[in-house]
Formats: sequence, structure tokens, C-alpha cells
Amino acid sequence: MFYRGVTVEDFKDIITGLEQRIHVYKSKLQELQKKREKIEDEIKTVKKYLELAETLYRVEIEKVKWAQPSNQLTSEVEKEKGGKPTSEGHDHSKEILLEKTKYAGLSVPQATFLLLKEAGKPLHAKEIYQKLTEGGVRIRGKTPVTSVAISLSRDKRFKKIAPNTFTLVEETGPETLLGKNPAGS
Repeated sequence: MFYRGVTVEDFKDIITGLEQRIHVYKSKLQELQKKREKIEDEIKTVKKYLELAETLYRVEIEKVKWAQPSNQLTSEVEKEKGGKPTSEGHDHSKEILLEKTKYAGLSVPQATFLLLKEAGKPLHAKEIYQKLTEGGVRIRGKTPVTSVAISLSRDKRFKKIAPNTFTLVEETGPETLLGKNPAGS
């Protein structure tokens, strides 16, 4: 059979060729989407490292400022404003900076150990999560509160006293803070 000079066989060949192209394009699209997801994950990771580096940079700058005996920078700024040099604003900034980096670089169990020790009372995993993230701990996962609870339930330094509520087990020495098993591991 013919349709404008093209046989049925030709149509079948054209359709088969188009089906193959569609399959190739779909495969390529899936491959590119996977690459994009990987790149997006890498971007997120780099952004987190950048944020951490910037925070550490600010901490180091603050250390340099605190090390200056007369706090010359604050004094010069206050003189330019026509006021008296005070360290009240500087101290407040220092407190905020220290709170935001209080637990940076620590694992969840290490930071929680310090947190519970300071609190002196049991805390719920949600409250622990909030205080740790405020203190600079990065907790990944879709359910970070659950991640905190699981992490603490696996560590012998903590005792679960109610649903998702943890307290410290009695201390034995400096190895406790380091996350080593005091019972001997």
C-alpha cells in the first residue's frame, strides 16, 4: 500500500526509528537528572562548608579583637561616632557569637553531653535538637529529632527516662566527654 509514494514498510521503519530516538532521549534525560541531583547535593555540601568556614573566620577575627588589650577598634569607632568607648555592645556580640558556635565541630553525642551537663536536668530530643543547631551542630536527615534520639539511645553515656527524653548516666572521667565507652571499649 502506498500513501503519497511511501509504503507501509517505510512507515514502520520511520516509527521504529522514532521510538528508538524517544528511548535514547528519555535515557539521556534520566542521566542528566541524576547528574543534576548529584550537583545539587554537592552545592548544598559546599554551601554548608562555606557557612562553617565563614563562621570560623568570624570567630578567629573576634579572637584577635579580644586579644587586643585596649580594644582599639571599638574605641576608634565610638570616637568617630562622638561617643564614649564602651565594650557593652562588643560583649553582647561576643556572647551571641559564642552561643552560635558553642557546639560547632562536635558530634551529636559530644555536644549533647555538654548540653545536659549544663542543663542539669533531662531534656527531650526536640529541645536537644534545637539547642544543638543553635550552637552550631549540623544535623542531617529528614527527621533530625529522630536522628538525635537514635544517636543518644546508642550511646552509653545517656539514659532514656521517658519517650525521647534523655539524661546523663553518671560520669567516670574525661573519656566520657570524648565519646569513649567508659565501660571499656
